Amino acid sequence: MNSSKDSICIHCTVFGKVQGVFFRVSTREQALRLNIRGHAKNLNNGNVEVIACGELRAVEQLKKWLQQGPKNSQVKDVVCEALDIQQTMNYQLNNFKIL
Repeated sequence: MNSSKDSICIHCTVFGKVQGVFFRVSTREQALRLNIRGHAKNLNNGNVEVIACGELRAVEQLKKWLQQGPKNSQVKDVVCEALDIQQTMNYQLNNFKIL
Protein backbone atom coordinates (compact mmCIF):
# COMPACT_ATOMS: atom_id res chain seq x y z
CA MET A 1 0.00 0.00 0.00
CA ASN A 2 1.32 3.38 -0.94
CA SER A 3 1.54 5.55 2.15
CA SER A 4 1.17 8.77 0.17
CA LYS A 5 -1.04 11.38 1.81
CA ASP A 6 -3.41 11.27 -1.15
CA SER A 7 -4.01 7.53 -0.77
CA ILE A 8 -6.79 6.23 1.46
CA CYS A 9 -8.62 3.03 2.33
CA ILE A 10 -12.30 2.80 3.18
CA HIS A 11 -14.67 0.09 4.34
CA CYS A 12 -18.23 0.48 3.02
CA THR A 13 -21.44 -1.42 3.57
CA VAL A 14 -23.98 -1.05 0.77
CA PHE A 15 -27.63 -1.58 1.75
CA GLY A 16 -30.60 -2.35 -0.48
CA LYS A 17 -31.20 -4.71 -3.38
CA VAL A 18 -27.52 -5.28 -4.07
CA GLN A 19 -27.22 -9.05 -4.40
CA GLY A 20 -28.20 -10.93 -7.56
CA VAL A 21 -27.85 -7.77 -9.68
CA PHE A 22 -24.14 -8.00 -10.65
CA PHE A 23 -23.26 -5.45 -7.97
CA ARG A 24 -19.91 -7.03 -7.07
CA VAL A 25 -18.88 -7.53 -10.70
CA SER A 26 -19.84 -3.96 -11.58
CA THR A 27 -18.01 -2.64 -8.51
CA ARG A 28 -14.89 -4.54 -9.57
CA GLU A 29 -15.10 -3.06 -13.09
CA GLN A 30 -15.36 0.46 -11.63
CA ALA A 31 -12.52 -0.18 -9.16
CA LEU A 32 -10.17 -1.53 -11.83
CA ARG A 33 -10.95 1.43 -14.08
CA LEU A 34 -10.03 3.74 -11.18
CA ASN A 35 -6.91 1.73 -10.18
CA ILE A 36 -8.40 0.84 -6.78
CA ARG A 37 -7.40 -2.22 -4.77
CA GLY A 38 -9.69 -4.10 -2.40
CA HIS A 39 -12.70 -6.38 -2.61
CA ALA A 40 -16.47 -6.65 -2.85
CA LYS A 41 -18.18 -9.34 -0.79
CA ASN A 42 -21.78 -10.45 -0.33
CA LEU A 43 -22.82 -10.49 3.32
CA ASN A 44 -25.26 -12.99 4.81
CA ASN A 45 -27.76 -10.21 5.58
CA GLY A 46 -28.15 -9.23 1.91
CA ASN A 47 -25.79 -6.26 1.97
CA VAL A 48 -22.45 -5.91 0.17
CA GLU A 49 -19.13 -5.06 1.83
CA VAL A 50 -16.59 -3.06 -0.15
CA ILE A 51 -12.99 -2.42 0.85
CA ALA A 52 -11.39 0.19 -1.43
CA CYS A 53 -7.82 1.51 -1.34
CA GLY A 54 -6.30 3.99 -3.76
CA GLU A 55 -5.88 7.64 -4.54
CA LEU A 56 -8.28 9.89 -2.67
CA ARG A 57 -9.99 11.21 -5.81
CA ALA A 58 -10.48 7.69 -7.23
CA VAL A 59 -11.84 6.29 -3.96
CA GLU A 60 -14.26 9.22 -3.72
CA GLN A 61 -15.45 8.48 -7.28
CA LEU A 62 -16.04 4.82 -6.41
CA LYS A 63 -17.85 5.82 -3.23
CA LYS A 64 -20.15 8.07 -5.29
CA TRP A 65 -20.74 5.25 -7.79
CA LEU A 66 -21.66 2.85 -4.95
CA GLN A 67 -24.59 5.12 -4.11
CA GLN A 68 -26.06 4.35 -7.56
CA GLY A 69 -24.71 0.88 -8.36
CA PRO A 70 -25.50 -1.00 -11.56
CA LYS A 71 -28.83 -0.49 -13.32
CA ASN A 72 -30.76 -3.36 -11.67
CA SER A 73 -29.67 -2.54 -8.13
CA GLN A 74 -31.66 -0.45 -5.67
CA VAL A 75 -29.17 1.12 -3.27
CA LYS A 76 -30.86 2.41 -0.11
CA ASP A 77 -27.77 3.52 1.78
CA VAL A 78 -23.97 3.39 1.78
CA VAL A 79 -22.09 3.66 5.06
CA CYS A 80 -18.32 4.11 4.83
CA GLU A 81 -15.54 4.50 7.34
CA ALA A 82 -11.86 5.19 6.89
CA LEU A 83 -9.38 2.39 7.50
CA ASP A 84 -5.83 2.99 8.60
CA ILE A 85 -2.84 1.22 7.09
CA GLN A 86 -2.64 -1.25 10.00
CA GLN A 87 -6.24 -2.35 9.42
CA THR A 88 -5.60 -2.97 5.73
CA MET A 89 -2.73 -5.36 6.50
CA ASN A 90 -5.41 -8.00 7.20
CA TYR A 91 -6.46 -7.88 3.54
CA GLN A 92 -4.52 -9.01 0.48
CA LEU A 93 -4.83 -5.78 -1.46
CA ASN A 94 -2.77 -6.19 -4.61
CA ASN A 95 -5.83 -5.95 -6.91
CA PHE A 96 -9.62 -5.84 -6.65
CA LYS A 97 -11.30 -9.17 -5.90
CA ILE A 98 -14.82 -10.48 -5.72
CA LEU A 99 -15.21 -12.58 -2.58
